[in-house]
Amino acid sequence: MLQVTVPASSANLGAGFDALGIALTLYNHVWMEEEDGCRIESADGLPIPTDESNMIYHTAKVLYRRCGRPFRGLHIVQENNIPMTRGLGSSSACLAAGLLGANTLLGSPLSREDLSDLAAELEGHPDNTAPALLGGLVTAVMDGERVYTVSVPVSERIRFAVFIPEFELRTEAARAALPDKVSRADAVYNLSRTALMTASLFSGSLNNLRVAVQDRLHQPYRLPMIPGAEQVFYTAYNLGAYAVAVSGSGPSILAIIDREAEDFGGRAAEQLEQAGLSGWRVLLLGCDTQGARVQFDSQPPAVV
Repeated sequence: MLQVTVPASSANLGAGFDALGIALTLYNHVWMEEEDGCRIESADGLPIPTDESNMIYHTAKVLYRRCGRPFRGLHIVQENNIPMTRGLGSSSACLAAGLLGANTLLGSPLSREDLSDLAAELEGHPDNTAPALLGGLVTAVMDGERVYTVSVPVSERIRFAVFIPEFELRTEAARAALPDKVSRADAVYNLSRTALMTASLFSGSLNNLRVAVQDRLHQPYRLPMIPGAEQVFYTAYNLGAYAVAVSGSGPSILAIIDREAEDFGGRAAEQLEQAGLSGWRVLLLGCDTQGARVQFDSQPPAVV
């Protein structure tokens, strides 16, 4: 079977609303092969749609039709390590897996740029789909049906602590909380910090990050929807984080930390426990630089 590996992603990075995203070293794995009909299995026991509403299956079918190729059906096996509805790009990972897998099965008629355009069209914005496909720190802009991206590596001096709660926050609800209009002052505030964030992460000017992560467009409206978020921000900064931001639309929270802070996760979990936030777990992750990739002739694990 064909195996597609897709990284998690964290969008916005504070001020870069719908424009910035970074790929993280946490992965979903999808095995795929052509087959008559629809057969979808979970390799880890997590409940997933097993009919044609499955996002990977549906996305692959869309790509076959876009390419004018007949679609017989697929056998899909999923291993989901990216938590769903937690602001870590789980839906974008499914889109990327469906598109890249189907494109490979068809002999790769579309370029990676074509796939990025289609992924953003299906998702509605490219801040998660672009890093999922391309890896690295990605600045992405939609202009009509095209997505223009730049992917760069980040400083080797940093890594990321992801605080993941037990509860969900759906993107639709988080977007509904945002105002329809913003002031010129708030727009300029975010534009300047977005530019500072990308330059600082790439160059390693880490002293800039606490200012660069500040935002007026979405975080002030989403933080009240995430119980315990203020304590998580306080804890991360208290332990020396360079910057802290809501990951995507939440409820997960991303902290940029020093690579040498080996005990950050354990200390953060301990302090959150002491503060009464026992439902949060902390993962220490790096920046994935490859994006979604394909491995041929791979066998999935035993289906649970």
